[in-house]
Amino acid sequence: MKRKGLKSLLLVFVLTTLAIALSACSGDKEAENSSQITIGIPQDLEDSLDPHKAVAAGTKEVLFNLFEGLVKPASDGSFIPAVASAYEESEGGKVYTFTLRDGVKFHDGSTVTAEDVKFSLDKCADASAGEPLVAAFSNIESITIADEKTIVVTLKEADTEFLAYMTTAIIPASNEEPDTNPIGTGPYKYVSRSPQENFVVEKFDEYWGEPANIEHVTFKICANADSIVMDLEGGSIDMFARVTASQAAELSDQFEVLEGTMNLVQALYLNNAEAPFDDVRVRQALCYAIDPSEIMLMVSDGKGTEVGSSMFPAFSKYYMEELNDTYNQDIEKAKELLKEAGYEDGFSFTITVPSNYQPHIDTAQVLVEEFKAIGVNAEIQLIEWDSWLSDVYQNRQFQSTVVGVDASNLTAASMLQRFTSDSGKNFINYSNTNYDAAFNQAISSTDDAEKTKFYKECERILSEDAANVYIQDLPEFVALNKKYTGYEFYPLYVQDIAKLKLAE
Repeated sequence: MKRKGLKSLLLVFVLTTLAIALSACSGDKEAENSSQITIGIPQDLEDSLDPHKAVAAGTKEVLFNLFEGLVKPASDGSFIPAVASAYEESEGGKVYTFTLRDGVKFHDGSTVTAEDVKFSLDKCADASAGEPLVAAFSNIESITIADEKTIVVTLKEADTEFLAYMTTAIIPASNEEPDTNPIGTGPYKYVSRSPQENFVVEKFDEYWGEPANIEHVTFKICANADSIVMDLEGGSIDMFARVTASQAAELSDQFEVLEGTMNLVQALYLNNAEAPFDDVRVRQALCYAIDPSEIMLMVSDGKGTEVGSSMFPAFSKYYMEELNDTYNQDIEKAKELLKEAGYEDGFSFTITVPSNYQPHIDTAQVLVEEFKAIGVNAEIQLIEWDSWLSDVYQNRQFQSTVVGVDASNLTAASMLQRFTSDSGKNFINYSNTNYDAAFNQAISSTDDAEKTKFYKECERILSEDAANVYIQDLPEFVALNKKYTGYEFYPLYVQDIAKLKLAE
């Protein structure tokens, strides 16, 4: 009996030990499969976490994962219902009626109401401080709650493009601190932010739509462009959008490099209110001095698409390839224009560039060399992104800058309205009455062909007036660790993290 009891005791011990070991292995496997990803971004989200106030494209592309409007953009460029389950356009684009989706939850657990929707739209339409937060909302005559499930937006003038502005984020009226406590309806919800370090989100389990695949996402600030490859290879980040061609070439085979376009207009943006750029002949001279194909060759191995005005190719209906030939490189013509303008011996100026965007730095360096051929000396001034936002964009204290300007939504108006004389986004201080008139005719027209004609007229004026030195829509190289898959490019400057998933 004693021997039999000892055997039984040993058997229990072995089985218990095995169970513990299996449990540990299971736990290790579970931990290994716990879905998380660290994504490198070039700048902190410093302007505002309020989606209605955010200015920087880098901020908005992250907030895309937290917020939704009544409709939202899809990767094919269409608009699909979001907080609204359906919508109807009537009276030739003057009245828009939205039916709210049942049971949509905010990240704080509260249910979206018609009052929240009206609050969000009213907030963006408020012009008491000058221009509305969404410029197109100045055309809104009324926002009414027809019933608890129906919102009606009536415009002063019909606008067949207005649906695109209904991507404006819906936020809870009860949130008193939207600048620091972002609460939306998107597939991810805010967890924390460490200034200059990271921005952390997690999967929102009560999301109304297709759930996100990855549970935990950390957006890590990688402001030093020179360390991005090291960060990727060292494992501190798993993905970085918009690596340069040279950085992509340095990566090992543990990364997949996906290629798309950035959907923006990269240019040397000129302060038209400051000499010598208040003289159209000087601006035109700079346009004749450059060769976009040479810039693309030096910056991105020849990849990218030349642009001759403020419209990129994804807007196929409006993009005018013929404007690329407005200023084919002509050094003698450039010198002649400078002489006419009183700058026969050339001049010097500063190109202010955000230090965290290597493609813009590389582009500025090529421009500096090209301008030497016409006797113009340009000096690059690198500044941090937050300084660029305050000094260049907001306060307009600059001579020139190399950046990319994107569309806030899928409308030609979002690209072109910023150059109207009274636009708060007109950071280059451009002013042209003919341009203003053409733009106003475009947005007031309900005939698509006529609208397109006037938008193209705006592009032609910007090109011929050399409002800026237009260069290209940059190629976008996304470095993604092969542990993950599912990345999709959008015809907008966004990063849809909900589509990413662990590779099988």
